[in-house]
Amino acid sequence: MSFTLKPGFLLGTATAATQIEGGDSDHNWNDWYRRGRIKDGTDPARSTDHYNRWREDADLMSALGLHVYRFGIEWARICPAPDRVDKTVIAHYREEICYLQEKGLKLLLTIHHFTNPMWFEEKGGFAKRENLKYFLDFTELVVRSFGDLVSEYITINEPNVYATNSFFLGHWPPGERSFTKALTVMANLAYCHIKAYELIHQIRQKMGYHDTKVSCAHHLRVFEPAKPRNLLHRIYAMLLDYFFQGLITQASFFGEFSWPLKAPAAVRRGEYVDFIGINYYTRSTVSRFDDGVRADAPKNDLGWEIYPEGLIRCAAKMYGLLKRPIYITENGTCDNTDAFRCRYLYDHLKVIAESDLPIERYYHWCFCDNFEWIEGESARFGLVHVDYESQQRTIKRAGKFFAALIQAGGVNQELYDEYVKEQKYHF
Repeated sequence: MSFTLKPGFLLGTATAATQIEGGDSDHNWNDWYRRGRIKDGTDPARSTDHYNRWREDADLMSALGLHVYRFGIEWARICPAPDRVDKTVIAHYREEICYLQEKGLKLLLTIHHFTNPMWFEEKGGFAKRENLKYFLDFTELVVRSFGDLVSEYITINEPNVYATNSFFLGHWPPGERSFTKALTVMANLAYCHIKAYELIHQIRQKMGYHDTKVSCAHHLRVFEPAKPRNLLHRIYAMLLDYFFQGLITQASFFGEFSWPLKAPAAVRRGEYVDFIGINYYTRSTVSRFDDGVRADAPKNDLGWEIYPEGLIRCAAKMYGLLKRPIYITENGTCDNTDAFRCRYLYDHLKVIAESDLPIERYYHWCFCDNFEWIEGESARFGLVHVDYESQQRTIKRAGKFFAALIQAGGVNQELYDEYVKEQKYHF
């Protein structure tokens, strides 16, 4: 039951600005709430009020003994208009970054995490080629503002999820349903990643820094046929894998835009990641062009299958494409009563510890319960419980387990018996 993490393996948590900061910035998710599109009716303007409570949260991260922290900044706060920069917001983030570093945390900064200023959204956002300059201008502003403090960056979080949910399924803002437009957005995001990768390196090099690391956080999952002997199921699984994650990884890793993706402008073939960033949550069991879950599989409180081995399968596939260090930039589960989160952590970290892949970091999603996109406040992913009415933070049992395994460098029999042994998944 015991396992030991590899020497130098770093553990921490991840967050996104919109999901924790609160505030009424003029962005697409506050607009989506006003349109009544959040399932539980909760308001992202409340969230966890992290923008005002960041010092308290940083102290909690320090108390947990975290090594690393992945965080985001809010484009709409920094640039409330296309030609306006709020320097007080930049100063706020600089103060927060410095405090986090004083607490011993190594930082990974996410530039785009599903949220756009409404002025950008109203211009057509990432669906229009002429708008891509705004994102690249913002990237330049971010690096010039924080590049002396932060050396590691995620350009774009889960471009495939953003393109699919916002432009194909219509579940997220702007709520469009066009396969063609989703492909256009995916191609434009890959292009933005490549140009941002080059830009970040160029700017920090001119600043005199040579420790820059840049990547993209890819949402990856295992697609498997519901019936392996069924030819149609196998074809659907291959197609979903290709369209959902194969195309975007090939484009963003190498600048190779395979059919039916078309680059919005000329891109030189190269290598555009310094590490492989993987967000892993689940496996999809496929019998048609859609998601599916095995009836006999363990599931979380959103109905997603819990499949720890899939993390290694996805990581191995990416490492087969490009030999780079691997960061698990997100992994976590919706467990609203903290009934099985310790087991989830144990199972996923155990397969990492037993793998021979160069997985160097693990960022648990999420540090604290937060505004979980269209699920609102109803889906709890955090190591820290948030009472949204009082904004009181309380470290969960899973948070205590995470802190203990960081301290121990793995899980021994005593930790297993105390935190994991009695926990069972839902079926």
